[in-house]
Amino acid sequence: MISVKIEDMKSFTSKLFVGEVFDQFLVKEASISTYNTFTIDGTIKSGYYSREEMEELRIGALSSWSAIKPFCFSLIKGKRLPVSFRIIMLMPEDGTERFLASRNIGISREQVKGLYVNIRYEEEKLTCVTGTSVSVFTLDKTLDEEWDQGFKAFLKHNQIPFMEE
Repeated sequence: MISVKIEDMKSFTSKLFVGEVFDQFLVKEASISTYNTFTIDGTIKSGYYSREEMEELRIGALSSWSAIKPFCFSLIKGKRLPVSFRIIMLMPEDGTERFLASRNIGISREQVKGLYVNIRYEEEKLTCVTGTSVSVFTLDKTLDEEWDQGFKAFLKHNQIPFMEE
């Protein structure tokens, strides 16, 4: 787990809320505080979509950031900055599979519950914290270290300046 401070908030928030840089991620939860606090649970409610729609649209257990992003953007746009926001994202299963396949990590896809990024803006500071969740006990920190390095590479690739805290 690492924490990075985003050095160019305007560029980052533009890429997050307007661009497509983070669209591949799923949303576990989002909370945005402006004049009220708005909380979004990213869990897809069973029964809302038919089985055919779920298959056709490739909808899983969580909403994609691309689906949630317009609602979040509508809450923060305007003349005033939000008081705070927190977005918990995770890599989708196919992305997790590709990530694991591209690295020598001694853990199977079935054992990885999630590769997370927690984005937090508060007190005029924007940070991203990485995290992993596995279904087995292990002392091996290779997955954590690789995910940390992978996320830093993701930021660099997308020209997002940061400083490790």
